[in-house]
Amino acid sequence: MTRWLDDDEQRTWRNFLAATRLVHEALERQMQRDAGMPHTYYVILAVLSEQPGRTMRMSDLAVKAGCSQSRLSHAVRRLEEHGWVRREQDSSDRRSHFAVLTDEGYAVLESAAPGHVEEVRRSLFDVLTPEQVRRLDEICSAVRNTLEG
Repeated sequence: MTRWLDDDEQRTWRNFLAATRLVHEALERQMQRDAGMPHTYYVILAVLSEQPGRTMRMSDLAVKAGCSQSRLSHAVRRLEEHGWVRREQDSSDRRSHFAVLTDEGYAVLESAAPGHVEEVRRSLFDVLTPEQVRRLDEICSAVRNTLEG
């Protein structure tokens, strides 16, 4: 038997969908306007910057960046064209490749980061109280932990 959403759950679900869409759109606009790149490219650069040697296996990068293998491959190809990322073949597994953040890519990331952080603050954290931030973290962690297993 279907457990339909009650009125409060339906309102919460729709608010959640709208809020996440609007935050994502704000981040996308800001990144395009200020750095001339899609937000996804910024996420890829940021994830790589946090890895030892600024290097990560492409399959792991796709998971960490939250995109499909094919979308990541396309994005990395574009990032390579800019000189921000390079691909290296895994010497132990010829089918696998690593993405490596270049010095130029790191500089682009450093330049884009302040505007990104400011937009995250403006779009999300500045409208919440410290208690709401704490509760949002608890809620997101519960959902994430359940869905990631």
